[in-house]
Amino acid sequence: MAGQRVMIVGGGLAGLSAAMKLAELGVDVDVMSLTPVKRSHSVCAQGGINSVNDQTRQLGDDEWKHLDDTVYGGDFLQHQPPVKEMAYWAPRVIELMDRLGVTFNRTAEGFLDRRRFGGTLYKRTAFAGATTGQQLLYALDEQVRRWKTEGKVRMFEFWDFLGPVLDDRGVCRGCVGQDLVSMEIRAFPADAVVLATGGCGLIFGRSTMSMACNGGAVSRAVRAGAKYANGEFVQVHPTAIPGADKLRLMSESARGEGGRVWVPRRPQDTRDPLNIPLEERCYFLEERYPKYGNLVPRDIATREIFNVCVNEGLSVEKDRQCVYLDLTHISRHELDRKLGGILEIYEKFQGVDPRSTPMKIFPAVHYSMGGLWVDYEKAADGGLRVGSARNHVTNIPGLYAIGECDYQYHGANRLGANSLLSCIFSGLIVAPGLVEWLAGRNDSTKDASESGRLFEQARQAHQERHDALLARSGGGENPYLIHQELGLVMTKAATVVRRNDQLAEAVQKTNELRERAQECSLSDTGRWTNQNVVFTKALVDMFPIALAILEGALARDESRGAHFKPDFSMPSLRATSPDEKRREAEQWCDDFEASTAQWLRTTIAEWDGNRIRLSYEAVDTSLIPPRPRLYGLVGAEVIEQVWKERQAGRAVPGAGTAH
Repeated sequence: MAGQRVMIVGGGLAGLSAAMKLAELGVDVDVMSLTPVKRSHSVCAQGGINSVNDQTRQLGDDEWKHLDDTVYGGDFLQHQPPVKEMAYWAPRVIELMDRLGVTFNRTAEGFLDRRRFGGTLYKRTAFAGATTGQQLLYALDEQVRRWKTEGKVRMFEFWDFLGPVLDDRGVCRGCVGQDLVSMEIRAFPADAVVLATGGCGLIFGRSTMSMACNGGAVSRAVRAGAKYANGEFVQVHPTAIPGADKLRLMSESARGEGGRVWVPRRPQDTRDPLNIPLEERCYFLEERYPKYGNLVPRDIATREIFNVCVNEGLSVEKDRQCVYLDLTHISRHELDRKLGGILEIYEKFQGVDPRSTPMKIFPAVHYSMGGLWVDYEKAADGGLRVGSARNHVTNIPGLYAIGECDYQYHGANRLGANSLLSCIFSGLIVAPGLVEWLAGRNDSTKDASESGRLFEQARQAHQERHDALLARSGGGENPYLIHQELGLVMTKAATVVRRNDQLAEAVQKTNELRERAQECSLSDTGRWTNQNVVFTKALVDMFPIALAILEGALARDESRGAHFKPDFSMPSLRATSPDEKRREAEQWCDDFEASTAQWLRTTIAEWDGNRIRLSYEAVDTSLIPPRPRLYGLVGAEVIEQVWKERQAGRAVPGAGTAH
């Protein structure tokens, strides 16, 4: 691979794992990161990373069940071949990270310790205290810097990706970036560009994501013609610490280690929570989903918390919505050993020791299931053909996407602890595909004078945009106030509950804000470390993604995973007599089948320079057929029975299962 170079944009788990693997395969790599690599958002991941393991195998678990839990949790909206490959590679991913020195928690016998996470009944999640993301990130960073010392990797930390460079055939030939210290704008030739730039939480104003997660890099790819898929599916994590500046995650690991969510049965009960008797507490997740309890999938837990606070009026506090997350029944030693990192966060920002006082939490925007549309090549066994140049390539040849900024693995709702797995797996799996892509490159496209003009024109276009922004000093719109308005619009219309009238209003308001953002002026016109101009560029680039989220949500008239519309949700279970329950179950299954027939499709959003245009594509459900997503909901037993009867009636005699 001498003379060939790949640019990876993003220094989190996905980007570093891809850089490591490419260097191992002999490819020269550039890594561009908006922040210092060790400050990438992956460092914030707390709870753990999933895989089948020896302990769960003894209980009947296997990779197929991990696949099933993932697609069931995602409401069957993801293509199943990539998910199958991820589930089957997961044990090897964790073994690799263990061998690279990640300090996973271990049992007294020396085996990797595991905890249970939402949406599964098995303890699949390996963890390093409550700072798993940090330990994984640091281990990969060590490996990449080792390759840096050998000349295979160059690091460009504190650089902003401004956009891909496409030739007249629409092939990605590199990118343009900006040094955030000197403000130099530079073109980077590359034989392929891989985006690994994470989510877009800043579009919502406040979220659990880092403040660097503005979606700008992805939006700049969309502006260049890349497709954006399933934008409307944004995960709202059920447990976060409310804050005036931002929202801070309280990891699912707290519930995985036995934390219990509850509210007093008396509205706004002012008593000390530890003095409220058990019979006067409502453990609503355990009561409504006894099979999974506090570890139902995140979308379900979020809606239940929202419903208890908003619709049932049982919020712990009158002036703000919250419920208790209680760890006080667990020994302090165990809490410190397994959850020390997140408990310190709560104590620091709330001034309360969660080991002795129940925490107050509420849902918050957390993760983007949607992202850049990427392709894959299916293998004969139903998984991926490893080494295919199609794996993780966008619709722009030579431009790839991995990690949270692609849409491939999580469908309508991500299972907890699958994010770290999908990031590392996608980074590892894209590398051999890139080798195939590089081997097939036509060297005749590399005329030096043609390339020189192409990159200089791209660099000059971004330089002119930058200089024009610096010339706007005073009299225009304030970019920070526009961002604040955008966050309020998005949070109101596109988080836990979505209604078409609010979504339509939000689309109109967002378009108005987009027009106003074109008139922003700067308070800082300096030419050195100017964060004002960087933020203004990011703000302008938030709007295509914001509109993809809103337009996709407005068009999708169903409830699926994190996308919940009360007007199109499944009917409530109210029947009491056996005959009524049977009729209710039949209607429920009819509605489910109708929704599946119409809406089990991937939303594809494209930007035409002025607006979002939507189309749809079918989802590959060839391995596991869709089924009602109930998670042992009390009262839903008849629905499960009716569905099994229908499936039995459709079965072909003598046919085997996909497994």
